[in-house]
Amino acid sequence: MIEVINITKSFGDLKVLKEVSLKVDKGEIVSIVGPSGAGKTTLLQIIGALDKADSGSVVISGTEISKLKEKALASFRNKEIGFIFQFHQLLPEFTALENVMIPALIAKTSPKEAEKKAKELLDFLKLSDRFEHKPNQLSGGERQRVAAARAIINSPSVILADEPSGSLDTKNKEELHRLFFDLRDQLGQTIIIVTHDKHLASISDRIIEMQDGMIIPN
Repeated sequence: MIEVINITKSFGDLKVLKEVSLKVDKGEIVSIVGPSGAGKTTLLQIIGALDKADSGSVVISGTEISKLKEKALASFRNKEIGFIFQFHQLLPEFTALENVMIPALIAKTSPKEAEKKAKELLDFLKLSDRFEHKPNQLSGGERQRVAAARAIINSPSVILADEPSGSLDTKNKEELHRLFFDLRDQLGQTIIIVTHDKHLASISDRIIEMQDGMIIPN
């Protein structure tokens, strides 16, 4: 499903990733853990085609994304990869419904179909009474659920989450963690999560530990 092969990445003289390789199976929920500066977020961004490796390759569903040209890469990222970030990154001027619709509209889904699917997802995430609310009118947990709906509206094969529960209280953390398993079980997504949350890591299918730009062997 996802294969990372000998990825290296440097920023100036600092080598952030040192020949990192890993495989993630379809439908697997994997947590990447380790101290700050271990290279976790950089690895996630390279898997998600938000950054480029200096060397090595990333293969997702049989497509080597490092060989795609910019336009094809942007299209692949929009359709095949959903992102959930720590601070949700919702656009403040748009409603919950409009925020969720944006990736579908970018993928050239008709506005009518994008709205229908966005409403279905928000309803699935128990946000049917929040369609017209803007981010500043939502709780932290609600904002992250809107972000999750936005991440999955194009039915991506992969969801990448970077510290998704880092800004949430205990109750909302637990709800978000359950949501990942609901998404996997009901929609079949493969999910990679960078997290410092020990509980979330412990309930994942597998934990990958990083330190100093490398994966620590189990």
